[in-house]
Amino acid sequence: MAKNAKTDSYNSDQIVVLEGLEPVRKRPAMYIGTTSLAGVHHCLNEIIDNCIDEALAGFAKHVWVTINKDGSATVKDDGRGIPVDPIPKYHTSALEVVMTKLHAGGKFEGKAYKVSGGLHGVGASVVNALSTLMTVQVRRDGKLYEQSYKKGVPVAPVKVVGKATDTGTTTTYHIDPEIFKEGTDLNFETVKKQVRDRAYLVAKLAFYLKDDRTGEEENFYFEGGIVSLVKALNRNKEVLHPPVFITKTAESTGSIVEVALQYNDSFSETVESYVNVIPTPEGGTHLTGFRMALTRAINDYAKKIGVTKDSDDNIVGDDTREGLTAVVYMKMSSQDLQFEGQTKGKLGNADVQPFVQAAVKEGLDTYFEENPSDAKAILEKVFLAAKARLAAKAAKDAIIRKGALEGASLPGKLADCQSRDATQSELFIVEGDSAGGSAKQGRDRKFQAILPLRGKVLNTERARLDKIIEFEELKALVIACGMGIADTLNPEKLRYHRVIIMTDADVDGEHIMTLLLTFFYRHLPYLAEHGHLYVAQPPLFKITFGKQMFYAYSDEERDKILKDHATEIKGQANIQRYKGLGEMNPEQLWETTMNPANRIMRQVTIADAAAADQVFTMLMGDEVPPRKRFIQTHAKSATLDI
Repeated sequence: MAKNAKTDSYNSDQIVVLEGLEPVRKRPAMYIGTTSLAGVHHCLNEIIDNCIDEALAGFAKHVWVTINKDGSATVKDDGRGIPVDPIPKYHTSALEVVMTKLHAGGKFEGKAYKVSGGLHGVGASVVNALSTLMTVQVRRDGKLYEQSYKKGVPVAPVKVVGKATDTGTTTTYHIDPEIFKEGTDLNFETVKKQVRDRAYLVAKLAFYLKDDRTGEEENFYFEGGIVSLVKALNRNKEVLHPPVFITKTAESTGSIVEVALQYNDSFSETVESYVNVIPTPEGGTHLTGFRMALTRAINDYAKKIGVTKDSDDNIVGDDTREGLTAVVYMKMSSQDLQFEGQTKGKLGNADVQPFVQAAVKEGLDTYFEENPSDAKAILEKVFLAAKARLAAKAAKDAIIRKGALEGASLPGKLADCQSRDATQSELFIVEGDSAGGSAKQGRDRKFQAILPLRGKVLNTERARLDKIIEFEELKALVIACGMGIADTLNPEKLRYHRVIIMTDADVDGEHIMTLLLTFFYRHLPYLAEHGHLYVAQPPLFKITFGKQMFYAYSDEERDKILKDHATEIKGQANIQRYKGLGEMNPEQLWETTMNPANRIMRQVTIADAAAADQVFTMLMGDEVPPRKRFIQTHAKSATLDI
């Protein structure tokens, strides 16, 4: 009976409408950010977030997400079910209004939902407008209601199609390929991350994910919420103390902040921030408040126990970031939310900063007081970072005084291009002098620069800035790129908008590529984040028969060429397996690997920063057991080129 009483409190008089759906199909990117494949996944998020709104309000306990064989998606929850009774003002069902009117929903006046993850109430209606077909079933009041829509237009009025023994909403939609021309196929791994992230943020909400195309299934349920997420982010790392959890509710607004943090022995920082299950990759006022409180709390505690005395000893924000893993999670009324940017990348509410700052400062002060051994471990880590920062600054200043990092003198080994337009210029980082020689002769001097590297570069996974700057090959790379490093980074000074790693197609070449990717990920992530980093793909085979010659970039392509030309080959084809770039003359290297008209390049992006962080930690860090487990697990799937 208690559940029915709650169900009655969510009805049509709480649905508010602002405008119709016509603009959505005309300018879809305004509402979902992009019509690329990322937009397809964003649409699924919007439907899932409506279920999460029910969970955050205390009604839903389970969410089922299914990718169907025909490419459509079905999302089901056990919440109260969208209201179906008529709204007198519109002379139509509340369900139809929610699904067909922009900005319609129970989120605007704060009555039905105090905390909401949906896109300002536009989520379901926008997805409906961008779908060829959407069907919504509502289980409510013992009845099963249903309505279907085509491109946001109802096919028929809401009708009862059966009985219901529970409550909830089920939505099935087919995304419109006319809108999403790059493709509409949901990627299971991407969906899995979206669902897993939400499961971490909403403790004790069970998710059941299934892909009927492949039969893959994943279930997620976390008792610990963001504490579980911090533990997962620190997997494979040596942690210095148990996770710290802080939460506080604002008396005036009802907003809630949750923070979980834990230091590890690495040199990198992993901080994720969210507002109402929405990731805020650009941070915002909640993250600023957290960082200020962390620095102040550590400084105050250091002074209190007599470790530091005068202001010159103060720890700065950068010192507190080294080895920090944290999640900052704001839950607040959707009607008060202020995001900067259409896709909610940054929280803009000014009042959130002092609230979070006070909550975190109070929580950390108490934690340090009650756990002096953990506080000591954190202080030691932070002071070590401060010492390294000063050492790195001294090393860097010495080099800057010589003018090296400022680009006053470019590396002697760099064969620069003639163009001074960074958007047109590209830098090839080439392994070895012989390949470097071929690349220098084969390139187009107008826009292609060549930087040969000699031997293996430093593994920077566990190296601080002073060591990196002392390493000649990496110093040359930083100087060539022109935009500095660490706190001297100036993206406007980047000299090439395509930085291309070009190594041999053998084990050593793969290792050098991995070392370079580690360097870029840990110390110049800007290049990958903004689409400037690439990996060249030289051909693996040269196939000749008679007077004909073909290049193949994979085993499959080689086999296809041989099959397609079987009648012309008749006798034996000559197949040369390229082991190194130096085996190709300058003309061949240009034609196969450097000529924009023919070449194949892989763009390096960071789709999942947390997953990338864990992979680099595991493969390139000091801890051997996780790496050993990875090798044992994947040994059978490895292609060995011996």
